[in-house]
Amino acid sequence: MVLNFTKINSIPVLPKRRDNLNKFSTYIVLSDQNNQLALQWKHQPSLQRNLKLYEEKHQEFSNLFCHQDKGIDIANFWRKVAFNESQLIGNWEPSNKIQLAYEHLASYFEERCYWAAKDLSKERNANSWEEYLCIARLLVYNPLNLKEILVKYNSKSANIDTYISNVLTNHIKYSAEVSRFSRWRLLYKKSDKELIEALKVFGIIEPEISLIIFARKYFKQVYLINKVKNPARITGKKWIAPDEEDFSKSAQCYNAEKVLPTAPHEVFANSTKVTAKQIKDWMEICIKALESYPISILPKFSLDAFQSGEFEVKSELQVSEIEWEKISSTEDTREQGFLANQANSILSEQLQSMKLDAQKILLLYYGFGFNQKQLADRLGMNQSTISRYLTKSTIKLLEAIARISQPQQWVKQYVKRWLENDYHTPVHSDLIQAALVSAIKKLGNEEREVLQLYYGEQMDEIKIASQLGTGLSEIVTRVTKARNILQEKLMKEINIWMKEYLEKWLVNYYKSLLKLVLKNEPKSGKGELKLEEKIYLLEIYIQNQLY
Repeated sequence: MVLNFTKINSIPVLPKRRDNLNKFSTYIVLSDQNNQLALQWKHQPSLQRNLKLYEEKHQEFSNLFCHQDKGIDIANFWRKVAFNESQLIGNWEPSNKIQLAYEHLASYFEERCYWAAKDLSKERNANSWEEYLCIARLLVYNPLNLKEILVKYNSKSANIDTYISNVLTNHIKYSAEVSRFSRWRLLYKKSDKELIEALKVFGIIEPEISLIIFARKYFKQVYLINKVKNPARITGKKWIAPDEEDFSKSAQCYNAEKVLPTAPHEVFANSTKVTAKQIKDWMEICIKALESYPISILPKFSLDAFQSGEFEVKSELQVSEIEWEKISSTEDTREQGFLANQANSILSEQLQSMKLDAQKILLLYYGFGFNQKQLADRLGMNQSTISRYLTKSTIKLLEAIARISQPQQWVKQYVKRWLENDYHTPVHSDLIQAALVSAIKKLGNEEREVLQLYYGEQMDEIKIASQLGTGLSEIVTRVTKARNILQEKLMKEINIWMKEYLEKWLVNYYKSLLKLVLKNEPKSGKGELKLEEKIYLLEIYIQNQLY
């Protein structure tokens, strides 16, 4: 179903949300009622669960939550959680509490988005209500943007509702005017992230996306100097179209910079020199993709998507964690899960097999955050002795992980297959492929050049030897050497990942152990246990496991 709001009164009415539970856990969807379009609120179960958790466990929040006129105060509460300003009340708070806080705020600001879009449509007598709504919602559902907005909020100047409404109105005006003011200003002003999203929806795929983004970088530099900052241009006038000289200079910059290690891998891997016409064609593609912004690049936020049930509230806020599955070479999900479980089992067994002194040191170091000096003072040992205990224990645990993942068994073949199949279009979100791209950038000129010719241009050794004016055996040696360097660098990265994984695993292990012990501990009515009491309980628990 395609919406076409030609009149202001055709904009569906937004129902009121009954209570605080709904105000902080629902999002807008479009429905069909009696052959007329209508807006409804849809629940987000994860947000509802989190609200009920805080209502049960957090007294201050519970007091606010039971009063239906305290929406602004609850929003300020979640703002503090998002900025990590609220003190940890207990171990009950979810590990992703910051992400959930931003999602609660985005849910609450849904109404602000609606009214900002509707008011602007009335003011401008435009048929762009859906576009305005999408612009506003894109802003509030991006935690990085929302954080930047909330950092500047001053509660003494206005309440948070008024502040967000003003921000949304100004943002919608700016975003809408950029495209209308000039096609070339639109191309210049949009971020790489927005352009990449628009290009994907437009049907452009890698590696061409990376080539286009790289080309725009140098086009912007040339266009800024030659046209925008040109003394002959009158300030405030419409940005004029570039000419052939601008595209030609952009192509020259592109070709000069593409061979440098700072260039994206996809750009370096493409050996073809670009022309002025190619730069011009790419920039036209960018403009066409961006002119349909934001509706085309936000299918999950468009009202058509709501109608088909495709929309799901998702935050872009990601916690960077090393997952065990990333270290494994297998592509089978069930096998990855098996390896992760196997790692947990083996590491637990290794810990329990260690001597009591070693376990106590690991407990205090990873479980309670003591540093080596604090441990030495507490246990009456030299700091060097503490360091040796930690090193010996972690090496034993790392060897256990290595026996499971066995990187020495698969790294060589993985590197070879990646060079043959994915050299041009690496997946940067994949830890291993990103590490290989980084390793290629750090290769010497000879190794980098021979990889480019052999895997990038897919030339055989004879042609490469002829082009470089050297012997066939020398080319074979260079290719082998380059692959070996990549294998060594990847092995080093994997060792770093395993160490990071182990450290995170130990912290989570002892946190989980503490929860288990406290759960089984009889309630004394004295409230939260002190640090020394927690340490004592865990030490007793560990000691009992040895006997």
